[in-house]
Amino acid sequence: MSVAPATIGHNSKLPPPTREQYLKWFRDMLLIRRFDEKAGQLYGMGLIGGFCHLAIGQEAVAVGVQSVLNPQDTVITAYRARGQIFACGMDPREIMAELTGRATGNAKGKGGSMHMFDREKGFYGGHGIVGAQVPIGAGLAFSHKYKKDGGLCVTYFGDGAANQGQVYEAMNMAALWKLPCLFVVENNHYAMGTSVERSAAGEFFRRGEGFGIPGKRVDGMDILAVREAAAEAVTHIRAGNGPLLLEIETYRYRGHSMSDPGKYRSKEEVEKYKTELDPIELLRPKMLASGIKEDEIKAIEAEIKAVVQDATDFATQSPEPNPAELWTDVLIEGDK
Repeated sequence: MSVAPATIGHNSKLPPPTREQYLKWFRDMLLIRRFDEKAGQLYGMGLIGGFCHLAIGQEAVAVGVQSVLNPQDTVITAYRARGQIFACGMDPREIMAELTGRATGNAKGKGGSMHMFDREKGFYGGHGIVGAQVPIGAGLAFSHKYKKDGGLCVTYFGDGAANQGQVYEAMNMAALWKLPCLFVVENNHYAMGTSVERSAAGEFFRRGEGFGIPGKRVDGMDILAVREAAAEAVTHIRAGNGPLLLEIETYRYRGHSMSDPGKYRSKEEVEKYKTELDPIELLRPKMLASGIKEDEIKAIEAEIKAVVQDATDFATQSPEPNPAELWTDVLIEGDK
């Protein structure tokens, strides 16, 4: 995985990770992994309807980026959202209940896998229309600038969405008004099933150059590399320099959605990522080298297994929404 030279003018100078940080990142990534593995099982059992896009393999992206954010910052993404959701600190019980369409879910069972939301956590979705979240992210960044709250918006989108016109309309406005927006391309190489080599000209991290937006390509299977690049990016943005674009190269082990058999790539390619480039397994030796014991890692593995099972039990025992809920949360009436 080639990584391009930085074109960011600031260096974050991050101190070495503490043991507490290592343990948190491992816990967060493992929760995303085990939760999505369980979601895949529940989908196969018919307990999750509609679409379900798993983030297995991409865990280091959201955990790494969001490890350098401040409480007032906001996050918006597309439908493969569990990484961002858990990195924002949302409740696994509510998320599993939402996936299974229960009244106790994050969006009362009406959002499902693709349309989750938690304003209190700074998470503004989960969006099902390809690329539609990007101009909304620019709007959130505009809100931060207007309110002068010191915040920024991290706007995630995939390599498929990177070819959508509204992405560049949003970049133009963000650059013109110097909005505090971090654009993040999660490049998992296949969009909905077509490789980037066949669908995208040029390099994604350079897509903002025409607007004067600097960019950088990052190894998204290495959480420390993601964190370092994200820290540089937010330093640049918080200094009032306007938006920045990160292309984070990552890989999804499963298909685009649960209905995708993934026959457009070889088993050998997938296996190589799993055995040689897995973000969780790459973190493990770094943790051991820092002095963390194998028993501590095993304890987290047991903890996450219990958390996911508890979330599953909570969801499957929760009631389905009242049909009358179809008529709620449709609009908000303003003052007359």
